[in-house]
Amino acid sequence: MESIKVGIAGMGVVGSGVAAILKRNQSEIARRAGRGIELAVVATRTRSKAQALTADGVVIVDDIMAVARHPDVDIVVETMGGYEPAKAFVLEAIAHGKHVVTANKALLAEHGNEIFAAAQKKGVTVAFEAAVAGGIPVIKALREGLSANRIEWVAGIINGTTNFILTQMREKGWTFADALKVAQELGYAEADPTFDVEGVDAAHKISLMSAIAFGVPVSFEAAHIEGISKLDAMDIAYAEKFGYRIKLLGITKRTPEGIELRVHPTLIPESRLIANVNGVMNAVLVKGDAVGATLYYGAGAGSEPTGSSVVADLVDITRLYAADPAHSVPPLSFQNDALAEINMLPISAVKTRYYLRLKVQDQAGVLADVTRILAEYGISVDAMMQTEVDDSTQQTHIVVMTHVCQEASIDAATAKIEALTSVSERLVKLRVEELG
Repeated sequence: MESIKVGIAGMGVVGSGVAAILKRNQSEIARRAGRGIELAVVATRTRSKAQALTADGVVIVDDIMAVARHPDVDIVVETMGGYEPAKAFVLEAIAHGKHVVTANKALLAEHGNEIFAAAQKKGVTVAFEAAVAGGIPVIKALREGLSANRIEWVAGIINGTTNFILTQMREKGWTFADALKVAQELGYAEADPTFDVEGVDAAHKISLMSAIAFGVPVSFEAAHIEGISKLDAMDIAYAEKFGYRIKLLGITKRTPEGIELRVHPTLIPESRLIANVNGVMNAVLVKGDAVGATLYYGAGAGSEPTGSSVVADLVDITRLYAADPAHSVPPLSFQNDALAEINMLPISAVKTRYYLRLKVQDQAGVLADVTRILAEYGISVDAMMQTEVDDSTQQTHIVVMTHVCQEASIDAATAKIEALTSVSERLVKLRVEELG
């Protein structure tokens, strides 16, 4: 049977990993796919690198559109990243009847609905296992393995840079700035780490998982996003005293009122497996009504881990290459005409537990004032801790753990607490998730 021909646009970290795997594991891949999968065309600015990674006979060009339009290419792989020219390339490839595999979570989070609609109209597939959690096959789990379930929630450590930084802050007591500097020196963080540390990268990924889990259009614009750049090491230490670890989580939940979609630093009980995922590793926890909670763990980035997911998509498309497109798994798992427009909840409507830290003057009545205000808004206290008084300032920290309440209520209460003359600086608020 004739081999499937692949064209790659971009030979950076991911593209080079794909080329290396296709070359090294050619016979094994063919046994799984039912026919050979051969790299035919590569678009890159670094010709020498492409030549070193590819077999003889691979055409190397510098125009990505030459790959999208090449008559011998059956499947294109987009590994350039970013919005443009990646979007133009993908849409051009679809217009020319090519199946598409991409690792570009930003592109799909922002423009996925348009891209998926174009692919459906043309009868081709868009696959994106590598766009979320690198080498962890969580997209396949959500789209196929858990298709018998009504997914209740998904929560994931889906950015290795922030997980490394938080690990160092917890284990070594470093500040955020010190941990970020080391992450950059080790190559775990970009020179401009904004997308990672401010939670945007994780929001791209959880937006895609939310769409697949609940059968809704991709809704990145509805995500609430907070990063870790303002997180203080003392809060990590105080959280541990209560038996919690702080992780940057992407969370999406189905509730009677609608769907929650949020990214923020989160306290998780230290007994949970996901709380013990450290360094640059990723993990995604999915709760289904039939199967319960399932955990997916592994390398969330890197050349060959991410390349592994790209090649897995190539194998899936090859297996069904000659089949009716209507028989393939839809990009968002649910049939395209069955996607639902479900209300996306604002962060003010979210209900969870909270960690609050206040810096206050050591004077009589402060605790009574705080608990009185919380009670006014129907917020009950689960636990409370006061640190030693600083003799030089006569100030102390009060840490409060609440029971479940609504975000709008906690915001109203904390605004009133911050207005107290005894409170000397802005209150710290972090969300708590049990993930049971």
